[in-house]
Amino acid sequence: MSNLLDQIVKRKRAYVESCRRERSLASLQNARQAPFRDFSAALRKPGVSAIAEIKRRSPSKGWLFEKLDPEELAPQYASGGASALSVLTDQHHFAGSDDDLIQARRSVHLPVLRKDFVIDEYQVHEACALGADAILLIVRVLDEATLCGMLSLSASLGMSALVETHSEEEVKIAVGCGATIIGVNCRDLETFDISLDLAIALRSAIPRQCVAVAESGIQTVGDVRRIRGSGFDAMLIGEALVKSEHPGDTLADLLKGAT
Repeated sequence: MSNLLDQIVKRKRAYVESCRRERSLASLQNARQAPFRDFSAALRKPGVSAIAEIKRRSPSKGWLFEKLDPEELAPQYASGGASALSVLTDQHHFAGSDDDLIQARRSVHLPVLRKDFVIDEYQVHEACALGADAILLIVRVLDEATLCGMLSLSASLGMSALVETHSEEEVKIAVGCGATIIGVNCRDLETFDISLDLAIALRSAIPRQCVAVAESGIQTVGDVRRIRGSGFDAMLIGEALVKSEHPGDTLADLLKGAT
């Protein structure tokens, strides 16, 4: 892992230990009240589905939308044609929060992905209790046994899991652990370079029975056409939307232009 990833994981371990002291795992296990929304089914619509991201800042680019209001932005995404939402909840590096997820989810009827750096099963239960319908699992920050265990746990709780990859070997690991939704992050987490070519090259490695998701770097109608033409079921779009003056309209234009 890169120095930044090392820092994020180290900080996240400390965060999890702090959470354990404040709230026991047992208190999380039966805390969910929100009914589940089917994240996987939402991405299997004709054409290419959009996962619209609620994201205030990034480690590489700083603030994207400092005064973001999840309860205002989520309905704009829904009206623009989003099939699901992704909400950054990491506070230190992305200025997100658990409240962002709660607020976004209660303002729409779309399934919601909790996007965070999940390194411990405590966080899986935590996401479930918050009302998340899916979690992000990043192959690069998990060993194979831990990834398999978290996939099994999330399924047993009723949540989907988007398993993020960045190489053919990572795709193989995801498939071997039984992932049914596999994403290819076009952004290299070590260099922050973005290349849609990577996603297109790795699409053939993802089994057809899996939901294939292209993540990051999707900015234009041309990008969406390339992703759709390569056979992806869905795409995760963040920066292009949160930096737009009219995020819902921008999303609608991207989807319309690619049909």
